[in-house]
Amino acid sequence: MSDGNVNLYLVGFMGTGKSITGRAVAAHLGCQALDSDHEIERLAGKSVAQIFAEDGEAAFRVLERKFIESGHPSRGVVVACGGGLVVQPGMLALLQFKGVVICLHATLATIIQRTAQTQTRPLLNVENPEDRIRRLFAEREEIYKRAGTVILTDFRPQHEMVMHVLRTYLREAREWEQKHGLAPADGGRGGAGRSAVNAGAAAPGGLPPE
Repeated sequence: MSDGNVNLYLVGFMGTGKSITGRAVAAHLGCQALDSDHEIERLAGKSVAQIFAEDGEAAFRVLERKFIESGHPSRGVVVACGGGLVVQPGMLALLQFKGVVICLHATLATIIQRTAQTQTRPLLNVENPEDRIRRLFAEREEIYKRAGTVILTDFRPQHEMVMHVLRTYLREAREWEQKHGLAPADGGRGGAGRSAVNAGAAAPGGLPPE
């Protein structure tokens, strides 16, 4: 498949499966998969945990914004966004300007179960990680629900969820192009041909009906 010219941004709380789903969706679309945290680590030359410890969360949020503004291709990528990215002021509008935004969601119980053994999330590097998860979830849940189409990830096979994300993306990519016209060229430098995801594009073969 090569229908992924309009960028897709997967947002949502930690433990909702953004990274693994993003890679699978990108493979179906024939485009590149990126993880915002991993890209920030690569560009900064140190881990997210190190950035938090040495520079503070505010510095990390600046790096997140720079990555979304200019640190990745402006077409043809699926980006799994860090859990707190879309919560920052102005970031949702920026994502929506750059492409399709889909929110992966899960129940609090599922998130606690999925993150129970993690050692790599700096926000959970506290005495009571479960309490921190509960507080963050309560603070962010309504923001996530307003971020874009919400897809629940609890109790459903990964393949089924990926197909649901694909169907949603293909529909919303057509709507995005109708609103914005041509997808922005990489880095804002010049145009390119019309995206393959257009009003007449067919859904990928093998997708189950809505």
